[in-house]
Amino acid sequence: MGTDTFSVPAIDITPWVTDGDDDARRAVAEAVDDACSRVGFMQILGHGIPTAALDGLAAAIDGFFELPEDTKKSYRVHGANRGYSPPKSESLSLSLGVESATRVNDFFEAFNVGVEARSFAHLDLDEADYGINVWPGEVATFRPTVERYFTEAGRVARTLTEIFCAALGLAPDYFDGLTDHSVDVLRMNNYALPPGTVTLDGELTGMGEHTDFGIVTVLWADQVAGLQVLGSDQRWHDVAPIDGALLVNLGDLTAHITNDRWMSTLHRVKPPIVDGTVKRRRSAAFFHDGNVDAVISTAPGYLDADAGMAYQPITVGDHIAAKLAGSRQGKANVAAVREAARVLAAQQS
Repeated sequence: MGTDTFSVPAIDITPWVTDGDDDARRAVAEAVDDACSRVGFMQILGHGIPTAALDGLAAAIDGFFELPEDTKKSYRVHGANRGYSPPKSESLSLSLGVESATRVNDFFEAFNVGVEARSFAHLDLDEADYGINVWPGEVATFRPTVERYFTEAGRVARTLTEIFCAALGLAPDYFDGLTDHSVDVLRMNNYALPPGTVTLDGELTGMGEHTDFGIVTVLWADQVAGLQVLGSDQRWHDVAPIDGALLVNLGDLTAHITNDRWMSTLHRVKPPIVDGTVKRRRSAAFFHDGNVDAVISTAPGYLDADAGMAYQPITVGDHIAAKLAGSRQGKANVAAVREAARVLAAQQS
């Protein structure tokens, strides 16, 4: 599967976390530009998240997903990107307007939390656009440990957008007006299911091929095989975090801003099967998606790329709604033309 030339660059962002000198920051920005232009994924070191916060997140994930199925389902929230998503309730490939090669819904289970409209009391925002969190009382430490990690991941995401501005030659405050009431969501995923919930024959998909929706994703994950990234060679490559690293990838809206100089890279999860069972894998993706009412358009310096503006301006809310309607309601996202073409090309290669 693929060649040895594919790799996800490891970048130490310490100079941006600890107020490093200009030369050190410039070197980080150049490395980020290179990684985002060639791969769309990075391994981020020097992020500054304490080990205790990472351990607390892992314990919270374990505590919730070990609950009985009926208990977990009691936290399912219909029509909102919050709470529990049971196995086979989503099909991520439909967020791009294409069927997964397996033609079945993804078998991962997830729990989502995020910012709420009431977090921004000075603004007239609709809770329907953000969602109301539900917190499982059965796991006493769940809320404080998840909220602590959520705060840390948000800090990392905002640091990354500062680096993006330097790397792309944009004004230092370019992302501020797009993200000051950002729809940020933390999705905690589990890829270990009880016997009998999946049929272990043919291709097995934990999470179908997809691109992320927003600006940037910060991913904590086990060092367990499963995550695969589509390279420029149209082949899928295995990716796992190195010691101490967070995986970071770009969302669709950054591709829109840069006119595909930086692309939202396709990825999927194909968990390993050991002795006839799926080896457990955990991850937590922090999605920094932007303000629901922000209009995303191509930055002026990138309008001439690809023979003119490749994307029409769109609000963050409309973009996310179209993607979620695909993954959760089975409505193919006909707007995701470029992303869908990349999926189809990979299926045919």
